[in-house]
Order: sequence, then structure tokens, then C-alpha cells
Amino acid sequence: MTLFEAVSSLSEADLVVMRRVNGWPAPSWVRWWMMASTKGGDGWFWAFCGIAVLASHDPDKLAAFLAAAIAAATGILLFTVVKKAVGRRRPCALEPHCWATLLPPDQFSFPSGHSITAFAVAIPLSLFYPLAAPVLLALAASIALSRIVLGMHFLTDVIAGSIIGCVLGSAAFYIVR
Repeated sequence: MTLFEAVSSLSEADLVVMRRVNGWPAPSWVRWWMMASTKGGDGWFWAFCGIAVLASHDPDKLAAFLAAAIAAATGILLFTVVKKAVGRRRPCALEPHCWATLLPPDQFSFPSGHSITAFAVAIPLSLFYPLAAPVLLALAASIALSRIVLGMHFLTDVIAGSIIGCVLGSAAFYIVR
């Protein structure tokens, strides 16, 4: 079995988590939070962070912006290629979700692009601005969690995406720094 075959096959744990989450009638505040998180992860929140960094008076602002931009761009390129190569179907393609009615941005699930991008941006910005780290990392985690709760990704998609994003963000920080 090749790596891609192993990744594209679903574990029983992935299916159990998917079925429990897809059938959970979440309270309205959780629904609002998950929808807001996933929409923020579509890119507008990270664009706002980039504008805020560039508008700051910090002498490292260009380096911080560059590290986040490099990590995000690399992540987008990577997940675009890997998703097509692996071809894992999304949870919403296998079973209906009880309340989320979002359309997926593409047909493939592994790895989570939202998770990669969220952590690829949050990590270098957190390393440049440690006081902002709790907020940035909480937002990245919220975006990643929203992808599972909304039925867009399996747990392993989000874990892999988050790890990839952390690696890319850390590498970009140390390269630019």
C-alpha cells in the first residue's frame, strides 16, 4: 500500500468522529461560532492581520509579513497538489450533515487547506509578536475545529493540515528572521 493509498483510506476512528459530529444538533452559539470561524479562515481574517502588521510601527513588520505570506503561499501550493494526488472524499460527500449547509471549496478532503493556512500564518506572526500569540493560535485552532464540526473535513485531515501549517510557519519564520 502506498502512502497516498493509506492516507486516502478512512480509518474507523475518522468515520466514528464524522458520524457523531454530523449528527450533533449543536446549540445556536456553536453554529454561529463555527460558521464565523470557517468564514474567517477563507482568507479575510489573515488579510486583515497582514494589513495590521504592515500598518504597525514595528521595525520587524516587513519580515513578519513576509514570513506569514511565504508560509501561506507555500501551504496553498502544497495542499492544492496533495489534495488532488490523494483524492480523499469529504465527509459531506459521504453522509449528510444535520445542520451545516456549506458548499465545500473543492471536492477533496486531505489535508485541510484552512488548517494549513491558519497555522502557517498564526505561527510566524506569533513568533514575531508573542503577546498576540494566544489570540492568533486560538483563532487558528477555532478555524481548524470548524472544518470538522461543519462536516468539511475528517479529524485526520485537520490534524495533518495543522501540523503542516505549523512546520511551514516555523520554517518561514526562521528563514526570514
